[in-house]
Amino acid sequence: MSSKIAHVATPAKAKQGRALPVYAAVVLGFMVLVILEGALVRATGSGAGCGNHWPLCNGDFFPHHPRLATIIEYTHRSMTGICTALVAILIGWTFLARERGDRARRAVIWSGILLITEALLGALLVKGGYVENNASDMRVLMQCIHFTNTMLLLAAITLSWWWLRDRAQPINLPPQAHTAAWLALGATIVVGGTGSVAALADTLFPPTSLQAALLQDIAAHSPMLVRMRWVHPVAALIGLGCAIWLALQLSSTLGRLVLALISVQLILGATNVLLLAPTWMQVVHLLGADLYWIALVAACATVIAPRPLNFTEAS
Repeated sequence: MSSKIAHVATPAKAKQGRALPVYAAVVLGFMVLVILEGALVRATGSGAGCGNHWPLCNGDFFPHHPRLATIIEYTHRSMTGICTALVAILIGWTFLARERGDRARRAVIWSGILLITEALLGALLVKGGYVENNASDMRVLMQCIHFTNTMLLLAAITLSWWWLRDRAQPINLPPQAHTAAWLALGATIVVGGTGSVAALADTLFPPTSLQAALLQDIAAHSPMLVRMRWVHPVAALIGLGCAIWLALQLSSTLGRLVLALISVQLILGATNVLLLAPTWMQVVHLLGADLYWIALVAACATVIAPRPLNFTEAS
């Protein structure tokens, strides 16, 4: 006969690990700032602010007599460098504090890998000329790939923070909760990718009115970038349905938070369209998207990979 015996952490271990989740939350918050600054780079057309140079800026480590676009792009690169250092510290600290096989270790490793691919994709955008006024189909593809990687990176850091907290989570959930969680994650990734394309279209082809924007979307001569703009609101509605289904399965504070954040996000999206996507509104809209994504990843983690308590099987 087997029985479950709970392991209680010693006070020393509890004290040692208390600061690590807090630090992970700081890294997560800083990553959100990096993403928002990246949106500012795109919205202001500052992607070529450092010329065709990477990682240097116009061939120098520090730009001399920079113009505004250079300051914006250089700030984004500097923040990315700081974030890299923060993630490296998080990886080292987690490996020191957690035992082999701990899932927080896997999460921070993926954070490091995705941060490297994020930097490489950013370099490809610059070196390939997929910045400023480039409206080619290849830029559309690169934009989707880059933002999808950004979402996965934010998800990995979120999981690092969430799993380092070591909180008990509900495990008695209906079987369809797993399906709802995976659908919500997949739908939201599509929403994010199409949203990045819609934001790029608004930047490169700013409409003069809401009616003009709708006509642009269906015009045969419009570039693919503009004709894809309608996909984002449709994907957002599908994502809303998946999120509602997931929240109903959870019936918890976290589920209600997911519903609240996606409701706010829909309002922000509608406001963004009505205001014809000014830069400040695009940044606010993206902030809402980041907060919703963080909450959704945490909610899905409680469904797909719950941690009830630290139990081991004993005979």
